[in-house]
Amino acid sequence: MKPFVVMLPFITISIVAFAQESTTPPPRVYPVALPNYDEETATRLQIFLDNSDFAPGKIDGRMGEFFRKALISYKHAHAMPKTGAVDSWLLDQVPVTYTTYTVREEDLKSIGNVPSSHAEQAKLKWLPYTSPLEFVAERYHSAESYIQKLNPGKNWEHLQPGEELKVPNVLPFEVEKFTEGKIPENPAFVARKIFVDTKEHLLEVFGNDQLVCVFPITPGSKTLPAPVGTWKILGATIWPWFRYDEGMLNYGVRTENYYNLPPGPNNLVGVLWMGLNKPGIGIHGTNNPETIGRAASHGCIRLANWDAARVKDLVSVGNTVIIF
Repeated sequence: MKPFVVMLPFITISIVAFAQESTTPPPRVYPVALPNYDEETATRLQIFLDNSDFAPGKIDGRMGEFFRKALISYKHAHAMPKTGAVDSWLLDQVPVTYTTYTVREEDLKSIGNVPSSHAEQAKLKWLPYTSPLEFVAERYHSAESYIQKLNPGKNWEHLQPGEELKVPNVLPFEVEKFTEGKIPENPAFVARKIFVDTKEHLLEVFGNDQLVCVFPITPGSKTLPAPVGTWKILGATIWPWFRYDEGMLNYGVRTENYYNLPPGPNNLVGVLWMGLNKPGIGIHGTNNPETIGRAASHGCIRLANWDAARVKDLVSVGNTVIIF
């Protein structure tokens, strides 16, 4: 039987891939034509890529920038033809596009008010989710608008335990399983290298010259760009406290006028902080995944919480980080 192929109108993009031999590898550009997949096909491919650690950005059933880059990166890493054709093998990996999530009592207990003032936030012990919609969307790596679309008529302010929700069938971000603390070195990954592409807004990990994973990021801003160069991961922490110092964030200068913000999904650095040997700069999560790749950060490498949680298991303290 011939493989099933989806062919639709094409749009051309470029994607950059790297070798591991050098810390300053020249980019190799791959012009690629990709179709606009229908929502069902797009969602299944997004789930497949996300489960494979080639993150497409938030799952939304649409052909976005990071979805396109993730698909071509996956094909490049696995020596597949870099085209927009989708054979049945890719789709077969996600035979069920959607699943059902039942709201639990403990989910609702993880939701609360987060004051807008950093001074008030610093008085708390935890920065929780602010709504059931935020909790469910992050758990299933999705755009909040997509979760709402899949569940029309739901009263998101008054969800009750036992209510069932339709969600993408992606491996969930189970936030309740993360425990605050330091992450030790991972001997299996000590030779891996992390490349941060500030132009394409991608974080890529290589091991033995093989592209292991790709994640969308926000890499600094025009005022405080991510520092180009070669660095090291000095340490990593799950559920970090964050020293909110406007002098450091805006000008790179540490001051004594700061707030110590408690951990939680709505901490500014989210579930993870990996500090580099560059003061104040790290790889971290976020309290606002909708802004990844769109809004500026303060010199750091920012990922969605669900992506940051996976990066920590794919790299090691001591790894080289090349920002370019």
